[in-house]
Amino acid sequence: MKNKVPQVTFAFWIIKIAATTLGETGGDALSMTLKVGYAISTAIFFAIFVATAAAQVATSKLRSFLYWSVIVATTTVGTTMSDYLTRDAGLGYLKTSIVLFGTVLIILAVWYFSLGSVNVNRITNRKAETLYWLTILASNTLGTALGDCLADTSGLGYEGGALVFGAALALIAALYFFTNLSHVALFWAAFILTRPLGATLGDILTKPVDHGGLNLGRFPASYVIAAFMVVCILLTSRKSQSDIAGEHRA
Repeated sequence: MKNKVPQVTFAFWIIKIAATTLGETGGDALSMTLKVGYAISTAIFFAIFVATAAAQVATSKLRSFLYWSVIVATTTVGTTMSDYLTRDAGLGYLKTSIVLFGTVLIILAVWYFSLGSVNVNRITNRKAETLYWLTILASNTLGTALGDCLADTSGLGYEGGALVFGAALALIAALYFFTNLSHVALFWAAFILTRPLGATLGDILTKPVDHGGLNLGRFPASYVIAAFMVVCILLTSRKSQSDIAGEHRA
């Protein structure tokens, strides 16, 4: 089976941040705006995740829109699942973050000891791909709890939280380019931190002005972010096809 994940480039991270922001606005739109509630919203989004992930695992090659659909599904279910654990279940931000961090480590450990690597450039069998998506689901849920924890309890607010997570990602990028630290470990650290960055950006767009947001509305914000993602995916897919065509001509 060919590697079925996109190359990890700057464009990948831009789309990932947009996907996590969409997960925040989309998840809140269903659970809060439509007042479906966290538990039912989580069940709905989890069903969507299972369906899209099964389709992704079943396909034999990378299909960009399907891949990013699964990413968005993990961020929406991560949003409502985290909110359910921290609020309805009463665990709070700290306990939820600890539980979810432990879950991420357990999945990565199972992945490593069963396949010998957690390198995302080696997703070439369905067992690795299944563990890949479970890790992403857990990491995006963890990222939601971390984002809400920092924004709501530290006094920094949504803008301050976005700056903190943006700075942390910049530090990881510097470590990636200028040190010999494990690129695999840095990838997963960046992957987790893009989620709270997206969560705080989503809150900036949709929360009321007196709560530090722009009050743009969850549905309008979701539509704009989704349109931005579609454009980015089309552009990156076209570039990838051009690169492949150039290699064949060479």
